[in-house]
Amino acid sequence: MIVLFKKTVVLALVAALATLGVASLPFGSVSAAGQEQISNERLEKVWARQLRIYALMGRTDDFVERAQQLIDRASENGKDVSALQDALGAFETALKDARPSNESAQGIVNSHQGFDDNGKVTNAEKAKETVRAMSEKMKEIKDAMDGTGKALREALKAFRQANPRPGQTSTP
Repeated sequence: MIVLFKKTVVLALVAALATLGVASLPFGSVSAAGQEQISNERLEKVWARQLRIYALMGRTDDFVERAQQLIDRASENGKDVSALQDALGAFETALKDARPSNESAQGIVNSHQGFDDNGKVTNAEKAKETVRAMSEKMKEIKDAMDGTGKALREALKAFRQANPRPGQTSTP
């Protein structure tokens, strides 16, 4: 069960880190006239990536519930889970802080201006605006999370080192 917890934490961290990567994606080259050029194919790829990341971020409620169950089980087995519980609590608080940005991002996903329902560009200018707006919302979410995902991962790593599975040895 701890392995599942670790994989879920890693998935959450990858999603958080990926939002930073999406926010800094170059949107194309600048032409001589100073107008930014980006192909429809590139817009579609960026939009698809943003949607995948957003979908991963939407799984946090299940993640928190499973994490709490694992912490409860470890506690019942006499393990000190205080650091894990504190890290999870900070993560949950950050999720609440990020909720307005998340809801705003949901509005962008629902309207998907400039894209059809299959993620194909229908209006390049609106699609660029949509990708930029989504990138900004994802950055807001990352900022609201304030490193709590990483802190939770570190707490889990420390817990696993202090409490190796039977038959395993702890590693420094």
